[in-house]
Amino acid sequence: MFTEKLNKRIDAVDSMLCVGLDPDLKRLPEHISRDAAGVTAFCRAIVDTTAPYVCAFKPQIAYFAGAGLEKALEDTIAYIREKHPDIVVILDAKRGDIGSTAKQYAKEAFERYQADAVTLSPYMGFDTIEPYFAYEGRGVILLCRTSNPGGADIEELVTKDGDMVYERVAKLAAGPWNVNGQVGLVVGATQPAEIARVRALAPATPLLVPGIGAQGGDVDAAVAAGLDAEGRGMIINSSRAVIFAGQGEDFAQAAAQAAKTTRDAIRAAKTKARG
Repeated sequence: MFTEKLNKRIDAVDSMLCVGLDPDLKRLPEHISRDAAGVTAFCRAIVDTTAPYVCAFKPQIAYFAGAGLEKALEDTIAYIREKHPDIVVILDAKRGDIGSTAKQYAKEAFERYQADAVTLSPYMGFDTIEPYFAYEGRGVILLCRTSNPGGADIEELVTKDGDMVYERVAKLAAGPWNVNGQVGLVVGATQPAEIARVRALAPATPLLVPGIGAQGGDVDAAVAAGLDAEGRGMIINSSRAVIFAGQGEDFAQAAAQAAKTTRDAIRAAKTKARG
């Protein structure tokens, strides 16, 4: 089960850090080849050195598929599941479609790539999400209040019930849409007030929190706003600031140090928030 595996890992290593795997070919160290073998080797090295500090890895499908490197994505996730089976894998795909198409996207995420969870857009309604529940124990993480500047264009619109759109999504995710207990929400670290509002509406829902590191989100504010009653409930993602921390032969060691530093900052923020 996604949430149980996540909580077990968070407790085991005292970390809510998620490292995003975004292998932008333009930013890879010069000695790494720009092909499936090189990208797989890069990702495996990042995974191995940062694993002690993380609760999850989040490969972004676009960085693989956009370069025709889906095989590298398959191999990277297979490697995580073999070598680090207790670490959650979240496929960042942000899919959103209905009926038979949604079924195929679910098959892609959970059969082809063997992810523990997948990010989805909820804006076409429950029937875009329901096909994913056919895969017992797998998670769906819905876009709610995102970290990008344009997020407010839609997510802060007021519905006929008086809720903002993101508030409506949070209520649905914590209520009628959470049919298998494996639903999470994406809430950006750049929006701490909204994190607190989502946590109030969805007290036990896991929150995937991008936006620290390269996007400048405040770790202390995000953690204080998003912790659940058990002192966890967050998957705090850093991608570029970790995986591209170094550009030399020692890039993986530099990534490990960046991950450790971020993990420690999250721990300190948690201690501060809990008094």
